[in-house]
Amino acid sequence: MSEPRFPTSLGMSTTSTITLLGEDLAEDLMGKVSLTELVYRMTTLETPTAGQVRMLDACLLALADHGFTPTAIAARLTYLSAPDSVQGAMAAGLLGGGSRFLGVTEDCGRFLHAIIADLADRGGTVPSDDAAWDAVARDVVREERAAKRIIPGLGHPVHKELDPRTPALVRIAHETDSYGPHLALFEAIGRVHPELLGRTLVLNGAGVVGAGLADLGLPISLLRGFALLARAAGLLGQLAEEERMPVGMDAYLFVEHHADFVDPTTLAEDD
Repeated sequence: MSEPRFPTSLGMSTTSTITLLGEDLAEDLMGKVSLTELVYRMTTLETPTAGQVRMLDACLLALADHGFTPTAIAARLTYLSAPDSVQGAMAAGLLGGGSRFLGVTEDCGRFLHAIIADLADRGGTVPSDDAAWDAVARDVVREERAAKRIIPGLGHPVHKELDPRTPALVRIAHETDSYGPHLALFEAIGRVHPELLGRTLVLNGAGVVGAGLADLGLPISLLRGFALLARAAGLLGQLAEEERMPVGMDAYLFVEHHADFVDPTTLAEDD
């Protein structure tokens, strides 16, 4: 019986060489290929254009750091508890990337992709102008409203008037020929939802990133992975700042000194 084989198109090593994607890491890639390009190539097995690299880089930058978010606080507090474990602090921050923080990138990308795929399955053509996209978007908003579902990426907890990332990402997508149906549909939702919902919500920049990543042809199932990749860079910056200007101990002591005991029997009686 033959021994099992484990196929890969990615990294391979010998006693004196390292190859990645079938190319010599030291000679063909290092100093010639950016990390952004490498990530694109490793996930799609295709070589991106310069424009696609620029768009992907912009998407990653848009998600890198947003200040004292729960993911950053988790990383800082873990670093406070275990300063010998940078990997633990980084992991703690990344584990917080879920449905409320960072997850909207994946959720929005999947949502838009499902609608576009459904258009194709029904034999429809992809709209070619804003008016046609607006018609599709109206149907989408009506359906989601009737089902009492939230449209991923519509609205932001802080940016109530404008998420500054949104117009920048749309502009870069046009400049790099990376603008596609996902961004077109999401922009259409942004245009038509006020007339149907009776209020205006901003297009969340993280949701726009999801649309942009989908238009780049990146795997829909891995969109949250790209958000985590971006946030890993931000968390590294947070840990560096924690070393320069520590706030972890103050945050811990503030909560500790403002904790109030609540009699559990009282809670049980209230239930």
